[in-house]
Amino acid sequence: MYEYRNLTRQQRQELVQERIARGYPPHSPPHLVRDQQFYLLTATCYEHAPHMHMPERRRQVLDSLFEMLILHGIEMCAWVILPNHYHILVHVLDFDALGTVFRQVHGATSRQWNIEEGMPGRKVWYRFSDRAIRSERHYYTTLNYIHYNPVKHHWVALPYDWAESSIHWYAEYYGREWLHDLWVSHPIRDYGRGWDER
Repeated sequence: MYEYRNLTRQQRQELVQERIARGYPPHSPPHLVRDQQFYLLTATCYEHAPHMHMPERRRQVLDSLFEMLILHGIEMCAWVILPNHYHILVHVLDFDALGTVFRQVHGATSRQWNIEEGMPGRKVWYRFSDRAIRSERHYYTTLNYIHYNPVKHHWVALPYDWAESSIHWYAEYYGREWLHDLWVSHPIRDYGRGWDER
């Protein structure tokens, strides 16, 4: 998203033509794999602005996601909501329902926050991206990545220090020892490197 601004007009036209030739949308993230059961979904505030800087807003987004996902038959398996983006791991049977969920959650929060801040028409969200989960190992590494995300972005020193994360649910139901063993057996290493620059 951000590299596009640094391109010349000619380079932009060539990039858009290449994307269209490959069957991608001109400017949106492509959703190439639509037939898997599990996905890591990421949504980012436009230009990474920290619109969710208040815990109440992060909780609002989390509650709205749970409500809308359940309504559309989608199970949220893990989550982390940060001030400028979030990651959720979902089990989905109908990939097309995801667009509806994001439109409803992002549309409602955008309208409310723009009213609260006197910024009508401001763009709050960028489109969501998805990564299909390919294996059990990928699933558990993704789970660790989600829980470690607040530390990666320097919001807290330990994953347990971030409130809007499923790590607390996993700690309650499986125990911290289970989470520790998972961290050792499925390290994240370079998982996610470079994602936040897009």
